[in-house]
Amino acid sequence: MSNDFVDENNGEAESFEDLLESHSYRMNEDIQVGDKVRGKIISIGRDTVFVDTGTKVDGLVNRDELLDDDGELPYKEGDFLELYVVSYDESEVRLSMALSGTGGLAVLGDAFDKRIPVEGKVKGQIKGGFQVDVMHRRAFCPISQMDLRFIENPEDYLGKTYQFLVAKLDDNGKNIVVSRRELLDREQEKERGKFLGGVSIGTQLQGRITKLMPYGAFVELSPGVDGLVHLSELSWSRVETPHELFKVGDLIPVKVIGIEKGEKPNRMKIALSVKQVTGDPWEIVHEKFHEGDKLMGRVTRCPAFGAFVEIAPGIEGLVHISELSYKKRILKPEDVVKVGETVSVMVKEIDAARKRMSLSIRDVEGDPWINVQERYRVGQSLEGIIEKKGKLGYFVNLEPGVTGLLPRSGIEKSDQHVLIGKLREGDTITVTIEEIKPDKRRITLNPGYSRDEGDWQSFANKAQKPLNSLGEKLQQTLKSKKAIS
Repeated sequence: MSNDFVDENNGEAESFEDLLESHSYRMNEDIQVGDKVRGKIISIGRDTVFVDTGTKVDGLVNRDELLDDDGELPYKEGDFLELYVVSYDESEVRLSMALSGTGGLAVLGDAFDKRIPVEGKVKGQIKGGFQVDVMHRRAFCPISQMDLRFIENPEDYLGKTYQFLVAKLDDNGKNIVVSRRELLDREQEKERGKFLGGVSIGTQLQGRITKLMPYGAFVELSPGVDGLVHLSELSWSRVETPHELFKVGDLIPVKVIGIEKGEKPNRMKIALSVKQVTGDPWEIVHEKFHEGDKLMGRVTRCPAFGAFVEIAPGIEGLVHISELSYKKRILKPEDVVKVGETVSVMVKEIDAARKRMSLSIRDVEGDPWINVQERYRVGQSLEGIIEKKGKLGYFVNLEPGVTGLLPRSGIEKSDQHVLIGKLREGDTITVTIEEIKPDKRRITLNPGYSRDEGDWQSFANKAQKPLNSLGEKLQQTLKSKKAIS
């Protein structure tokens, strides 16, 4: 059997529940100023919305009171509203979202007892808060009760009308204290519940940074709902502090990566990520970089075995110490690069699965051994600098990155071996090229021969050590005396 009834006048069907609810409102004739009533919208006019209050006369509410933030009326005929009775007579019941007007002390008392919002206009700023006009009576609102957040510019509130709760009513209305914060808390709690109901892991949102801490950034997702972006989730790049990237007030995109229920209802700990909004850059590394690419990057770390260089956010590669330079022997990376420095690198190898990339700085500079036969020839005489004296002989630097070997056997065969033996590391020596093997990066040298043997003697004299001992000085004095006699 159907629960619908047909109205004989218009033939429209009404459910039993609608008729019962309508009847219950008709039976409720006893209403007072300050009562909260729930009524159905029966008509929407240009300036007034008519509401069925369950009494013999209809209720009226100013249409402007019901508009949303965009200036639109979010209701239609048949919707239910919860409003307060601000006045009534035989012809109408005046309704409002809050109590206002010239109500007497009794109305304020009802508002205080029943926790009914009252409308108030902020008239001025006084010590500790604001003076608020409520029903043509002077009330005080502490500054901490005007808003949910710390108020930096109190003058922004002057002249504006808000809804308040009466927190204190003493001395026949001479001492009235009101609070807006509690109403805002109520509204925020409702919005928080709606917001959290639609959020899950993987949801992407935009939030505003409210606080920066050494371990991360707090982001407001909705009024009263904050989440934490841990330092490790701020960027794919290495970050020491959130202040490197953001400041308070910045709007940023975030992704929900964790939700944990809090101790209170509608309270949750929400973990967020900024870097996961864009995805792991290593997943598309082969689309952006290729072996042989020459790029600019920033040095991020310098361990003993090389230097890490970031070529894109989250993409770091290693320049091994052997890849730092062709031109000089490197003992530690800091001899060539410094943390924070921008350098040119070449991509040598990419291992996306292991998130590793091999880079080279020396390959960007160019290998000095390339085309070495075009710059040098067998039999050529030239000067070099002794880099190192070892068991095999002298290593002689011919140009940055190109070093030849003057074998000890060649030195011993030379008629100038005594003078050559007195040379030190860092001294200049004349050599001739005996053999060039570019594939093995090897040049063999022989001692250079000068037409003027005096040049060798002069060069050797410069390399001799100064006379230091008393015996050497005495011998020199004796030689001088013999020469005079």
